Amino acid sequence: MRYALLRCLTSFAKRKTAKRLLLRKEAKVVENLLSNRDFVVISVACKVGRIPKEKIDVRDDQKISPGNFETMCNPIMQALILNDEKTDFNILLGLCVGHDSLFLKYSKALCTVFAVKDRLLGHNPMAAIYNIDSYYRDLK
Repeated sequence: MRYALLRCLTSFAKRKTAKRLLLRKEAKVVENLLSNRDFVVISVACKVGRIPKEKIDVRDDQKISPGNFETMCNPIMQALILNDEKTDFNILLGLCVGHDSLFLKYSKALCTVFAVKDRLLGHNPMAAIYNIDSYYRDLK
């Protein structure tokens, strides 16, 4: 299924004569598949800029790993860097729900979302919708 989606994305990008694409660093498999099809892949990690969470008053007990240095995601800087790189088509892979909206707002290039980050639902936010009458019925 993901390979079929990947084929669709590469086909669309080629029709748009795009050559420079965005993928997250963790997407090595997807990056290799695109690179092998003559795309130039430019990755920008979500934590670009290494801005500490304390900058926005996140307390230590609110961190994922209390007691450790943690940086916050920076979707606006991701978009601005890719604007500078003059990407033709940005493929968002693993941006948090909400962060993708900020990226889309600031990106100058055409974008699509390949997958969102959602720790609770295994990167599948539709799971809550599919299970609304059972496991997630309390959301009603």
